[in-house]
Amino acid sequence: MHYLALLASAASVAGAVTVVDLSDTPWTLENGDRNISVPGKVPSHVHLDLLASQVIDDPYYGLNDFNLRWVALSNWTYTSQLSGLSKEGNVSTFLLFNGLDTFADIRFCSQPVASTNNQFRQYFFNVTDILSGCDSSSPELQVEFGSAPRIVDDIANQPGQETWPWLTEITFEFPNRQYMRKEQSDFGWDWGPAFAPAGIWQKAWVVQLSEDEVYVRNSVFDLYREGQLNNLPPDQTANWVLNASVDVIGVVPEGASLNFKITDVATGEDAGSGDLVNITNHGDVITGSAVLSAEDYKLWWPSGLGAQNLYNITIELVSESGKSLSSVTKRTGFRTIVLNMGVVSDEEVAKGVAPGNHWHFEVNGQPFYAKGSNFIPPDAFWPRVTPARIRQLFNSAIAGNQNMLRVWSSGAYSPDFMYDIADELGILLWSEFQFGDAFYPTDPEFLENTRLEAVYQVRRVNHHPSLALWAGGNELESAMLLIVQLMYPDKYDYYLHKYETIFLDTLLPAVYGNTRSISYTPSSTSKGYLSLNFSNPIPMTERYNNATPGSIYGDTDYYNYDARVAFDPSTYPVGRFADEFGFQSMPSINSWKQAVPPEELSFNSSTVMLRNHHYPSMSLNTTNYQNSSLGMGEMTIAAQLYYPVPSKTDPLGNFSAWIHTTQIFQADFYKSQIEFYRIGSGRPEHQLGSLYWQLEDIWQAPTWAGIEYDGRWKVLHNVAKDIYQSVIIAPLWTASTGTLQVYAVSDLWDEVKGRASLGWVGWDGSVKNFSGQAGDVDFTIGPLNATLLATISIPELELISGLNASEVVFVANLTASGTPPNTEATKTYTHTNYFTPTPLASAALVDPGLSVEHDNSTDEFVVRAEKGTSIWTWVSLDEDDADEVIVAFDENGFLLRKGEEKRIGYSLINGNGQRVGWQDRVSATSIWDNTLP
Repeated sequence: MHYLALLASAASVAGAVTVVDLSDTPWTLENGDRNISVPGKVPSHVHLDLLASQVIDDPYYGLNDFNLRWVALSNWTYTSQLSGLSKEGNVSTFLLFNGLDTFADIRFCSQPVASTNNQFRQYFFNVTDILSGCDSSSPELQVEFGSAPRIVDDIANQPGQETWPWLTEITFEFPNRQYMRKEQSDFGWDWGPAFAPAGIWQKAWVVQLSEDEVYVRNSVFDLYREGQLNNLPPDQTANWVLNASVDVIGVVPEGASLNFKITDVATGEDAGSGDLVNITNHGDVITGSAVLSAEDYKLWWPSGLGAQNLYNITIELVSESGKSLSSVTKRTGFRTIVLNMGVVSDEEVAKGVAPGNHWHFEVNGQPFYAKGSNFIPPDAFWPRVTPARIRQLFNSAIAGNQNMLRVWSSGAYSPDFMYDIADELGILLWSEFQFGDAFYPTDPEFLENTRLEAVYQVRRVNHHPSLALWAGGNELESAMLLIVQLMYPDKYDYYLHKYETIFLDTLLPAVYGNTRSISYTPSSTSKGYLSLNFSNPIPMTERYNNATPGSIYGDTDYYNYDARVAFDPSTYPVGRFADEFGFQSMPSINSWKQAVPPEELSFNSSTVMLRNHHYPSMSLNTTNYQNSSLGMGEMTIAAQLYYPVPSKTDPLGNFSAWIHTTQIFQADFYKSQIEFYRIGSGRPEHQLGSLYWQLEDIWQAPTWAGIEYDGRWKVLHNVAKDIYQSVIIAPLWTASTGTLQVYAVSDLWDEVKGRASLGWVGWDGSVKNFSGQAGDVDFTIGPLNATLLATISIPELELISGLNASEVVFVANLTASGTPPNTEATKTYTHTNYFTPTPLASAALVDPGLSVEHDNSTDEFVVRAEKGTSIWTWVSLDEDDADEVIVAFDENGFLLRKGEEKRIGYSLINGNGQRVGWQDRVSATSIWDNTLP
C-alpha cells in the first residue's frame, strides 16, 4: 500500500490552490521559565522533541514516567517562520490543523487567532486579514500549549462546577480527566503511564485559495444497501447506494455538481462512473448520491471469511461551467456490517436458543464468530506510531486467527493508515468514541465540542470496510451506571439522564446523521436496546434493567482476580458476546532489559513494582507499593496455585522463570474462558464473540497484553492462536461435580464432520486405559455451533478405574472436514487439546527429555520429547539472541507426547534475523523446568 500516494490523492485540488505542509517548515519548541529552546517537529509531542535534543532521557526508561511529570505540568510553545505566502487581495489564507493536543492558543504575526480545547477535532481558521496587515515577509506562527493537568484542575475548581459521586470518576494518576477532550489514558491507566503529552500531534497546513477555489478538508463516503437503516440487517439483494459528502474550505459555488468514478484496486479496471444526484449545497458542504448495481461489485470480507476486495472511489466537484474545482479519492469496499441486537425469534427459540435479544455481528448478511482482542494505544506518544508498527501488530493478529479488534475508547481515534491496513488484511475494527469509566459534563459548550468531534471522526473514517461499529464509550452502562444504581440509588435517574444526554442525544445523531452503514451502541458493554423506532427523534431506547427472567441479553466483560476460581466456568458470565476479559502477566526478560536498570531486574524490585499500575495509585503518589503489591500478589498466588514455581540459584534466571510462569497462567486462564465462550455458540446463549483484553502493550510493564511493546508474543498470543482456529476440540470442566464435558466446536458456516480420539496419557508417556473412557467418537457440528462428544466423571474414574489424577493428562485429538466460508474446496482440520485433572503444581511431572534442532533444508525447528509428556512446551531463542531477533514460532506453548516429533516454522517479527547462528541456539523447555535449580 502506497500511503503517500493515497494521501496525495485524498485531497487533490485543481487550479492555483497553494498548500504549505507545516511538517516541512522549521519549528522551535520553547519554555521560557526553564530556559529551554530546541528544534521542534510537526507532527510531534513535546516529550519527543525534548528527547531528540537530549534535554530528557528516554521517557520509557526506569521511573521516568514519574521523573518527567514536570514536562506535563509546564506550558510549551511551538514557533515557525512562514515564508512565501501570497498577500494578494483575491487570496484567502487559512490555517488547518488535523490535531492539536490539547489546550492551545494560536497566534499568527503576533495576533491572536484562536484557542482550542479538543485533541480530536480538526480546526481551520481564516487568517487572511492578519496576513494582509502583517509587516513581515516571514510571519511567525506560534502555538502555545497549556499544561493539561493544570488546566483541568482549574476547570474542576470553578465555582458551581459539576462533581460526581465517589467511584464514578476513576482517577489513575492525574485527576479530572473527564473535563477534557483529550486521550483519557494520557492521565494514566492500570496498564500504562501518565505522560499527559502536548503538541501538534497530527498534520497541519497553510492553505491559500484564490476566488472561487476550494480545498477539501474532510469527506464521508457511505456505501449501503437501498433501504438500509442503522443497526438493522438490510436486504442483501438490494442495490448499493453511494452517498458522498465533501467538506471544503472556501465556498462551493451555486450550481456545482458531483460525479464519481470507481476503480477495482486489484485489476485497475473501471468499475463504474456517473453523476451524483439529489445534490444539496450548503456552501461549505456539498452532498449527492447514486445507485449502484449490486451485480457490479465484489464483496469485501473479514479475514478467514472471504477476499478483501477493494475499490478506489473518486468524487469530483465540478462548477456549473464544467470546471473541475477539486476531487477526493478514497479506497473502500462493498460490504454490510451490522451489530444485530434484535429480538430472538420464536423459530430460534424452538431450535434451542435462549429467548431475549441477539448481540452479534453480521457481515454481508451472514452471522459470524468474532475472534480477537482489545486494541489499546500502542504508544504513549502517537506521533511515533508508524504504519510499519501497526502492520506488525495486525499481521500478528491475523497470524493469531483474529478477525476483529475492539479499538478501546479512552485512547485516541485510529489514524487513517490503521484503517487502511485493516482494510487490506481483513481485520474488523470495533471503534469507539473517546469516553470511558467516568461521567462527563453536559453543559452546552461541552456537548457542542463533543458533537463536532464525533461528526468529524465519523465522516473521516466511514469509507473503510474494516469499520465495524461505533460505540459511545467504555464500561459506561456496565460499570458507571451500575455503581450509581448500587451505591447512590436516589441519584440514578439524574445520572441516567446525564448519560443519555451525551451517549444517545448527542453521539447517536452524529452517527445516524452521517452514515447508514454502521451500527451504534451507547456503551461497550450493555444489554442492548429495548426498542429501535426510526420515527422517533432519537430512535434507540436502551434496555438497562428491563430484563425478563430466563432471557439473555447483551455482551459481557469479566475480571476476577481470585485465582482459586480461575478454571471454574460457573464463575464466567453467560451472554451473547464477550467483549473483554483477562488477567495480567509479566513481560519477558528481554522487554524488561529495555526499560529497567540491571540491578532492578527482579520480581519485586522497586522499579518493577512501581511500573506495575495494577492496582493504580489513584493519585500522583510515586511510591505506590501498597496497591502495586496487590497486583504482584495476584500473579504470584496464581503461579503457586497451579504450577511448580521456580526457585533457581541464578537470580536473573529465576526472575525470567517467574515471568514465564505468570505468562503461562495468563494463557491458561484465557484459554479456559475462550473455550467456554466458543462452546457457548452451541448452547442456549448462542454466544458469537470473544475479544480478550488486550492485544498489545503500550510500554514495558506487567499488563494484560498478549504482545509486548516490541512485538514479542507472550505465551497468551500463541495459545489464543491455537484456540481461535476454526474447528477445535474443547474441554469444559464442572468443578462442583468433577465432570468433564468434551465438545467439538466450529465457526464455519457449513456442517463439519469428523472423528475425535479421547484418552489418558501418563506423565511418564504411557497410555492409560480406563473403563468407561470415551475412545473414538464420530461427530457432526452444525454451522456456527458446538457438539457434545463425551461426558466423563473424574470421581467415577478415580473410584472405579483407579485413576490417579496427579499422574495423568486427558488428551483429545480431532480430525474433521469442512468448507471454509466463501470457498468450494473441502479442508481438513486437526486440533489437539488436553485437560489436567489436578493442578500441575501437584502433578507427578517427569523430565520429558526435550530436544530441538534446526532443519536447514526446510528452515524448520524439530522438537522431540524423548522421556515423557511435555506440557507448556516452549521454544525460545537464546536470551542474548532474543535481544536482537524477535521470532514468532508457528506453534508454541503446546503439549508434546513421549516419542512425538513436531516440526515448527517461524516468522520474523522484528530484527533482520541476521544474527549469526541464532537458529542453532534455539532451545525448548516445559513447565517441568521450573523444578530445576
